[in-house]
Amino acid sequence: MKNLWRRITHWETWPFHVIYAPLGFLWLYYSIRCGCFWFFSNVDPTLEFSGFEGDSKEPMYRQLPKELYPVTIFIQPNQIFENIMRQMQDAGLSFPVAVKPDVGTQGVLFRKIENTEQLKKYHSIVAINYLIQEMIELPLELSVFHIRYPDQTKGKITGFIAKEYLHVVGDGKFDLLQLIQKHPKASVLETEHRQKHKQNLNKIIPEKEKYYLSIAGNHNRGARFINHSNEIDEKLNAVFDKISLQAKNFFYGRYDIKTTSIEDLKQGKNISILEFNGTGAEPNHIYDCNMSYTQALQVIAQHWKDMYLIGRINYVKGIPYTNFWQGYKWLREANMHYRTIKKKDVELVL
Repeated sequence: MKNLWRRITHWETWPFHVIYAPLGFLWLYYSIRCGCFWFFSNVDPTLEFSGFEGDSKEPMYRQLPKELYPVTIFIQPNQIFENIMRQMQDAGLSFPVAVKPDVGTQGVLFRKIENTEQLKKYHSIVAINYLIQEMIELPLELSVFHIRYPDQTKGKITGFIAKEYLHVVGDGKFDLLQLIQKHPKASVLETEHRQKHKQNLNKIIPEKEKYYLSIAGNHNRGARFINHSNEIDEKLNAVFDKISLQAKNFFYGRYDIKTTSIEDLKQGKNISILEFNGTGAEPNHIYDCNMSYTQALQVIAQHWKDMYLIGRINYVKGIPYTNFWQGYKWLREANMHYRTIKKKDVELVL
């Protein structure tokens, strides 16, 4: 009952479609104005379906400056495992590594792999295209939402947050399961954590020791977001303007990065881009930042306006929208894929 009341009174815990429901009229308005239901579908034209949902990560990485993202190799489910190990060696990858689906979302099936046995188990269970990456251990994970209009060299940063992974802190008295049940975010995901951490559920966590339940920096995985909008300045804008121009056709989206410090980031040093998320990226600075629900809707509405305007510019330049049935089919297949990997995510215990 306590968890239910918290979900009702905290809009940030509501299902995605409930949060966005009041903006349905705005979606319809932009769709009518541009004559296409998928008014965003040409905003990031070099990403599949503009990066809204169900897109492969491979084209995204191929367009980023190579020195700015982790060493990455792409794996197919039918590959012989010995060849995967050889591919890792050729790329200079060693354990631990990060693995995640090539088509994925919300941190589903993201894992830190410590050894050959864990990778072999992951490969045998997931049965989808996935990627293996250098495990970036830089201390600070950030999200930067950047928007640049076509033919302009300067854009704007609309959101800047740091991420704190979901964890519990031991007190030397309660076991892990009890700490999960006491935690306001972890308790909502209790069923998932019972499965993923079943070997440690009865373990007493020492006093002041942190036990990480997830290392995915996603809101739906329980990560806490810390607003750093006061740090947005010309230096930070210049760094992401440069990246955006190098990628050429990334006009709208969110960079998830790791770095050593905000000051190093502003100087363009020690940056590793984990992902660029296109039009499907939420302006995640609406979460955990003491915004009212009304304020959050206003932020989302402004971002949709930017999407609409960029799409109109690209359409005039000859970049077409996706027609209704193509988009419908794409999303249906993306939803089927998500249900598949979500089921595997719960089953996969390394």
